[in-house]
Amino acid sequence: MSRRLDATRHDLTHAIANARRIVVFTGAGISTESGIPDFRSPGGVWSKMKPIYFQDFVGNEARRREAWERAFGGRAGWVGREPNAGHMGVARLIARGKASAVITQNVDNLHQASGVPAHQVIELHGNASYATCLDCTLRHDLNDLKSLWQATGDLPACRDCGGIVKTATISFGQAMPLEPMARAQAETMACDLFLVLGSSLVVYPAAGFPVMAKRNGAVLAIVNREETELDGYADLVLHDEIGPVMTAVAPAN
Repeated sequence: MSRRLDATRHDLTHAIANARRIVVFTGAGISTESGIPDFRSPGGVWSKMKPIYFQDFVGNEARRREAWERAFGGRAGWVGREPNAGHMGVARLIARGKASAVITQNVDNLHQASGVPAHQVIELHGNASYATCLDCTLRHDLNDLKSLWQATGDLPACRDCGGIVKTATISFGQAMPLEPMARAQAETMACDLFLVLGSSLVVYPAAGFPVMAKRNGAVLAIVNREETELDGYADLVLHDEIGPVMTAVAPAN
């Protein structure tokens, strides 16, 4: 495919039609259209509050309490929103068998809420809609933890082993999860179209997957409102709104 830095929705529709196996890679830009703030831009999450590093969460009770106050108060705004047209377009590609998986940097659970089966969503940075025990990995419902917190003021602890409980997101300083990274690599190497939606492609190792796909012979398409580090490397680039693009290239009928 000839490189198109000024690609149109028609070009992307054509690429999708010709693809046998698509992998969709999503970043914060797909969820801002649902009202979820991104992380790094002016007015984003980290401009309003500093991240709590994993080592501080584990080793400092005051920082752990601060993290739970943020989670229960919804200060980051990562959960509680509805999928938008971009998520629904991705879900249609999955349902029609055009796309095999969604690799996401997001923690908002909106791909699952849009109808993508959970086993086809590969979450590189975890999920903010539930919590897990850092010792035994038991899953905990946030509403249950919040009720106990409000009743007692005690920090959440595992109901089985008493270990430290944390939202199921990957914090700064926390190791990337091996199993999702391995699955993401396998899906990347098997696709013939790698479709990036709403990622600035500056956070590694996640941003290495588009390069991996391209080097393996896949068509690389990027849809993002602003320029990305890989625009000059991609086959198709659209600087456009994701919801309208996905509605056009993966219509409901």
